Amino acid sequence: QVQLVESGGGLVQPGGSLRLSCAASGRTFSDYTMGWFRQAPGKEREFVAAVTWSGGFTYYSDSVKGRFTISRDIAKKTVYLQMMSLKPEDTAVYYCAVTQTMNVMSSRGYDYWGPGTQVTVSS
Repeated sequence: QVQLVESGGGLVQPGGSLRLSCAASGRTFSDYTMGWFRQAPGKEREFVAAVTWSGGFTYYSDSVKGRFTISRDIAKKTVYLQMMSLKPEDTAVYYCAVTQTMNVMSSRGYDYWGPGTQVTVSS
């Protein structure tokens, strides 16, 4: 079992920044990939970014590439999502999740999910 808890969401103006955190606990997961997804009202959940726990290889969706940075702190078992140049269309509930599959951009392969944290980008 893996437990995930997100934090760091909130209200920010367009062009602003936020850093989300996802604290993991439970079994060890050196072979896992940690991902961030988001879901806006009335829309499907979409992939944002992912990082492999060992090696630190990163993946990004085209919509956030160059603006968001994913990283992990192995000692703290925490994954971060630094979000810059935020746009109103980034407004969503952001979820972190864990997968052992290779298809890190699909939510179907993720076994464990956090409850989510709301990010609202508005003036």
